[in-house]
Amino acid sequence: MKTYQIAVIKGDGIGPEIINEAIKVLKVVAQKFNFSLIFEDYLMGGIAYDLTGNPIPQETIEGCLKSDATLFGAIGGEKWDNLPRELRPESGLLHLRKSLEVFANFRPAKVYDELIGASTLKPEVIQGVDILVVRELIGGIYFGTPKGRDKDRGFNTMIYTVDEVKRIAHAAFQAALKRNKKVCSVDKANVLDVSQLWREVVIEVAKEYKDVELSHMYVDNAAMQLILNPKQFDVILTGNLFGDILSDEASMLSGSIGLLPSASIGGKAAIYEPIHGSAPDIAGLGIANPIATIASASMLLRYSLGQTEAALTIDRAIEEVLKAGFRTKDIANYGAKEICTCEQMGSVIADYCGS
Repeated sequence: MKTYQIAVIKGDGIGPEIINEAIKVLKVVAQKFNFSLIFEDYLMGGIAYDLTGNPIPQETIEGCLKSDATLFGAIGGEKWDNLPRELRPESGLLHLRKSLEVFANFRPAKVYDELIGASTLKPEVIQGVDILVVRELIGGIYFGTPKGRDKDRGFNTMIYTVDEVKRIAHAAFQAALKRNKKVCSVDKANVLDVSQLWREVVIEVAKEYKDVELSHMYVDNAAMQLILNPKQFDVILTGNLFGDILSDEASMLSGSIGLLPSASIGGKAAIYEPIHGSAPDIAGLGIANPIATIASASMLLRYSLGQTEAALTIDRAIEEVLKAGFRTKDIANYGAKEICTCEQMGSVIADYCGS
């Protein structure tokens, strides 16, 4: 029996609730497919600051580095908004990503037929949408120097090196080979020197993937096309800033951010997390939607542990549960036959996985 070490960061707000349900599902598929998972809890975010004075203790970084993967819930909240930037929960997450060198952020945006009414777009526009946004995660304007501000100005620097673009481009093309073999590289090459470099490098990398169709799109047009005709996209490859914006836009095609997972991979270790925040306003009420976190656990099985059948089992269970009409409060208006608490939804998905 294979044994895997999983670092668990529950974080703030609804983080503990949704992570508990993901772990419940993981334990079921581990037993079903004859492997073992050992979970170890670590601190990050506001709770870490409250207990240690640091949003990302060194112990957490070391724990994630020695684990096979990290499952992460959510961090932050108004309670910590007035802290100095370096002590805020979000700084802890940025530091963790940099420490683990996770340069590729995979953000799927899939529309479930059963929830097509949850989207604000017309059904004929979004039915069948299945997009993967591949975002460069530890470079670009969020990490470039010089940066700063004085009385009259603030400034940040967007920098990408050839090697940074090459490695994220390879990640996107390799993902496309397992999907519909299309990559759309999004940049602003008409005005930005850094985007001109980005485009040139992506074109060179594309020569190694003859079976993948490459297209290019300026980021402003890409933002429009995601709403106008999202089904044209398969894999969207882009930088940190553009990817941050476009992946959030793409996520809303589904109608609820409570449904969509993410994976941050490619470095020394990987981080898997739902795309939504900590939602402190509903923390403790038992109404959070755990599906995004459970789907993140599926990505963990697929990308870090190589347990593909276990991952597919979770994916199918989520689809079957939605088909059966189980809903949490955020999607209750769309075909609900039974309204579930966070814990109940986790249990129903776990039952489907085990059957």
